[in-house]
Amino acid sequence: MKSAIQESSGAVDKTGKLSRPDAGSVIARSATSDWEPDGSTGFSYKSLFEDEQTGLNTMLMKVDAGCAAPSHGHDKLEQILVLEGDFYDEYRTYGPGDFIVRAPGALHTGGTKNGAIVLLVYSE
Repeated sequence: MKSAIQESSGAVDKTGKLSRPDAGSVIARSATSDWEPDGSTGFSYKSLFEDEQTGLNTMLMKVDAGCAAPSHGHDKLEQILVLEGDFYDEYRTYGPGDFIVRAPGALHTGGTKNGAIVLLVYSE
């Protein structure tokens, strides 16, 4: 049984972010999309997937060298996978392959000494 793969069509919005497909699979080429600044100096994002039915949201976050965010929390479960560089919080520094899960509302900082790219997943 073959599954249908749609590349950047159908379930993709104008920012390149995927949404839940009705059938098969969808793919977006995130390497060709632009980083979007979030208003905080040195932090930018690429939205990858958002499921309005479940609240699941997946994105890439790039943090420029030397940048940090003050203590904050999120209203959803936060999952972080470090893909490149170093990423730290008030507890330790993480490297590629390190995976962090934070409970909804957990206060934390975040930053990098040398620059980082992380995969973020937010869910209910």
